Amino acid sequence: MSHSHSSHSHSHDHGHAHGHEHCQHSHADEPHSVVIFSPSGIVAKAPAVRRAAKRLKALGFDARIDESALAKHQRFAGDDDTRLQALHRVAEAAPCVALATRGGYGLSRLLDRIDWTLLARSVEQGTAWVGHSDLTALQLGALAHGASGPAKVAAHDSSGFWAGPLACDDFGNEDLPEGGDDVTQECFVEAVTGALEGVGFRTEAGFDGLDVSGRLWGGNLSIVQALLGTPHFPKIKDGLLFLEDVNEHPYRVERALLQLHQAGVLDKQKAILLGDFTNFRKSPLDRGYNLKAMVAYLRTVTKTPILTGLPFGHVPTKLCLPIGRKAQMLVQGRDVFMMW
Repeated sequence: MSHSHSSHSHSHDHGHAHGHEHCQHSHADEPHSVVIFSPSGIVAKAPAVRRAAKRLKALGFDARIDESALAKHQRFAGDDDTRLQALHRVAEAAPCVALATRGGYGLSRLLDRIDWTLLARSVEQGTAWVGHSDLTALQLGALAHGASGPAKVAAHDSSGFWAGPLACDDFGNEDLPEGGDDVTQECFVEAVTGALEGVGFRTEAGFDGLDVSGRLWGGNLSIVQALLGTPHFPKIKDGLLFLEDVNEHPYRVERALLQLHQAGVLDKQKAILLGDFTNFRKSPLDRGYNLKAMVAYLRTVTKTPILTGLPFGHVPTKLCLPIGRKAQMLVQGRDVFMMW
């Protein structure tokens, strides 16, 4: 995952089936508190964070920006101590929605020093941690260290770690009228208010009748690969593994997936869900080798079903997925339904 954020418009035919047909914006007695913080890369443009806070307020949240969200140190949002303190400060603000400004790189530096007990307590107290990209390191670290909450939760419980939007790109984007994609924002609102019970999308033909259950986990492939062999890699058996990446050529994606396969990870899963793999440069040496060819090859390597089309990744439209939750995935024709 190498980051040069260019805006890319992207659409495929997902039928977005959210657990509810419309969004529930009537938050209980008081609005949910959203804390916008920066655990990873530097925020290049401060107005994006302010726009995000404004948009979240318009969506009915009490949004505030953490004191070091705009800190700068080299390519990071403050030095390691600053970012670690921000992470712990947000955990202590439970219950809240902890929304990262952006990904980039930085959480790998903090993994050995994070107070996972504090994060576990924040989840017990109702905090929903949301983000994608570099946030995969935090989400999977929490899962590995038993800090991500139980696999099954009561109805309308939004606590835990959600693979989902980031503040700058998905709420503070100056190129989009509402600061982000409407499906992404609606899915986020439902997720963090406890209304999201499942998602749906369209995949390619060939999986009709597939019905599997397992813990949902995954995120950015480069980060998943980087955690392999460390204490921060979750040992999930019979899971539903979802993956996405950006700026990585299909052969690099294949190599990372083969590493996971050769380490015994892929065969242990019930299904592998591939999201968006965007912004890579084709090479004249490819000669017909592309994402489709790569997926076709991987299907000959592992017995685990590999489904494509999950609306998730470095693209405007992304679903919210609860990390570590037990989910059921059912395929009817080309329609995939995931319920938790």
